[in-house]
Amino acid sequence: MTRPDRLDDRPDDETPRFDRRGFLAAAAAIAAGTAMAPEAFARNFGPGAEPVRYPDPDIIALDKRFTAKLGNTPIQRLHTGTLWAEGPAWNGVGRYLIWSDIPSNEQLRWIEEDGHVSRGFRAPSGNSNGNTFDYRGRQIACEHLNRRVVRYEYDGSVTVLADKNDTGQGFNAPNDAIVHPDDGSIWFTDPGYGQLMNYEGFRAGTGSVQPFIKEAVYRIDANSGKVTKVTDEPFKPNGLCFSHDYKTLYVADTGVSHYPEAASRIWAFDLDAKNGTLSKGREFASMTWEGKTGFADGIRCDEDGNVWSSAGWVGDGYDGVHVFAPDGTRIAQIRLPEICSNVCFGGSKRNRLFMTASQSLYAVYVETRGAHIT
Repeated sequence: MTRPDRLDDRPDDETPRFDRRGFLAAAAAIAAGTAMAPEAFARNFGPGAEPVRYPDPDIIALDKRFTAKLGNTPIQRLHTGTLWAEGPAWNGVGRYLIWSDIPSNEQLRWIEEDGHVSRGFRAPSGNSNGNTFDYRGRQIACEHLNRRVVRYEYDGSVTVLADKNDTGQGFNAPNDAIVHPDDGSIWFTDPGYGQLMNYEGFRAGTGSVQPFIKEAVYRIDANSGKVTKVTDEPFKPNGLCFSHDYKTLYVADTGVSHYPEAASRIWAFDLDAKNGTLSKGREFASMTWEGKTGFADGIRCDEDGNVWSSAGWVGDGYDGVHVFAPDGTRIAQIRLPEICSNVCFGGSKRNRLFMTASQSLYAVYVETRGAHIT
């Protein structure tokens, strides 16, 4: 599929860009003192830190349409000690959150009733990244190392849902997945990061930023198991989520990590769930803000149609979570002292936002609910 003309609305040449070593370059720039406004600061979440004075100053409403902030609740760090935390998913029956530490090749579990964290909940995990649950409560994971999407069964076995695309080619490294409630179809992205480095999978060494095939978004039919490519318009499709009414599919594009012509944005596609197709790909929101450009990675939608996006690789005052109204306007920000990789709604009322952020897991109660089961 050719690149659409609408990509011509990329930020101008003065917008910070990322090359193949973009992640490290961004970190170096921050260390050199190019982080955002000096009034923004990294909060201390360590042992013995003073409690935050309400309302939490790092939950910032940018628009009156943001009504999810609670005046008497704090951002909390639930765990620290991972290398690159990713893929949070909430299990409503078990009342626990699972997430991935990709470089450590394990999944962790945080249990709601006492805050206990189990390391090695699944180890080895195939350098898993994104996780979700289907509507029968079975966990689905995207494995970087094995280049596949798998499902964990009740009897402890593992079912491979997809390891080849619709033309019989092996994937790059599946990244994130979601499940549609009507037909159980599984939608996932394949940007390929897990085959570009040994740290998060295996360095394929093919000499291409597309380790094996063109990056794309796919759908797995729940009944036949057929895998279909639904779009390859985003340069490197990463996180994805359905809108609250299931009429739109949002896709985070992190292609600026490797493609100079890409833009850091979240795409929106019209979704025809019955036929399993997408159309009218367009920019929903830009991750350029106040002259700085970072990444949107994991994304989730709330019951009001707002999109909550992880944000990072800029520095203090930007990194954390950015919230977008249904029209794409940035209406709120949650500042974190680490790069945020992914988010999901959970808790018994699905009114708690969990945030995987580099070495830590954070959470905050909000006055809204996740639009989906995880």
